[in-house]
Amino acid sequence: MTVTAPHPRHSRRIRALTVVVSCLVLLAAAVVFAVRALGQEPTVTLLANWTGTDERNFRESVIEPFERKYHIHVDYQGSSAESQVLGADVEAGTPPDVVVLTGPGELADYARQGQLKPLDDLVPRGGFGASWTTPLDGHVYWFPLKADLKSIVWYPAGTSERQRAEAAGRPGQWCVGMGSGATSGWPGTDWIEDILLQQYGPATYQRWARGELPWRSGAVRSAWTTWGRLVGAGGDRDLVRRALKTPYQDASKPVAGHPRGCTLEHQASFIRNQDSWKRVDGRYEPSARRIPGARASDAWEVSGDLVALLHDTPQAKTLIRHLASAGAQRAWNAEESGFSVSPAAQPAPSDGGAAWHRSLAATLLDDRAVHCFDASDAMPPSVRDAFAEATIEFLAHPDHLNALLASLDTLSHSQGLTWLPSVCDRTP
Repeated sequence: MTVTAPHPRHSRRIRALTVVVSCLVLLAAAVVFAVRALGQEPTVTLLANWTGTDERNFRESVIEPFERKYHIHVDYQGSSAESQVLGADVEAGTPPDVVVLTGPGELADYARQGQLKPLDDLVPRGGFGASWTTPLDGHVYWFPLKADLKSIVWYPAGTSERQRAEAAGRPGQWCVGMGSGATSGWPGTDWIEDILLQQYGPATYQRWARGELPWRSGAVRSAWTTWGRLVGAGGDRDLVRRALKTPYQDASKPVAGHPRGCTLEHQASFIRNQDSWKRVDGRYEPSARRIPGARASDAWEVSGDLVALLHDTPQAKTLIRHLASAGAQRAWNAEESGFSVSPAAQPAPSDGGAAWHRSLAATLLDDRAVHCFDASDAMPPSVRDAFAEATIEFLAHPDHLNALLASLDTLSHSQGLTWLPSVCDRTP
């Protein structure tokens, strides 16, 4: 068979067409790559405990403005069990870049392990009070984004002083819910901490929170037994069972019932946003007015959601600066999901807002008052968790108190625990 060779001009056309097609393919690939590269922003991972409404407020008021301004994507994970999630991530070697935890004691433990990065050059010096940014080894490792007041008792609007005093002496009139998933029992620790603070003052409270005052001391024992009498520990079985089974966020539901199922709730300022307290126009008063034997003056237990850095990437450090800024703090504060304790972030009086929110914010910033961080949150995690579990046991079996306190004393003397040097911004 005879094969006819292609005309030279045709060969040149074919080669030229091949080159053009190849160039177009390469150009198309380059365009696709460029488009993908342009659309792929740097990312920072953030773990926090906000879900539901709080998460939505946080995203809309703090995260989305950050993403628009800096073109950095925030990969947010919200979990009510953030301590357990963080522990698993650290053990697996895949911790988030930034974390928000309620416990400075837990953060201190991570700092001791070398997991946290210092924030000295990222957070404004003097921007937050001493109880919020306790230094370790000369460095600051966390700061508060959200703060709450704990030494308060909520009641429905229109409840008189006499009615509140009578309700305080009847265990069934306290709205109590101890449930909180993996962290159940913490509402009981809040009670005991606040009673100790109000009965014996900040100096005694701080010694205990630093691991220096024994659990079996008279002061600490008094706090437990006072709480037991107030809420009826070991008494009415139905009352105790309801308290143990009720999630903390549902404890106030009976306050809006007809007839009213309870009248008072010892709970932090964040609980005011629950539907039941909105329906009855919840008001608050200092817990010292309802705690027998209270003698502390202007002493308040506080808590906060604390920001810490685990990876000091450029985008993570940019996020830290943003979260510590007056603008971000003010935006979060304005949502009434919590409070900022940055003096530079407070809204102007003309900005309005609910009267209860303005009043609580003023108490958190009052430099004449003493603010002591939640003691259990400041304790080493193992002690904190055992404390919470002990409150559940005590509520059902108050006769077990001696054994519970002895066990907590033994645990508190374990080797390798990290105790904070201070939890109060000052002690009289």
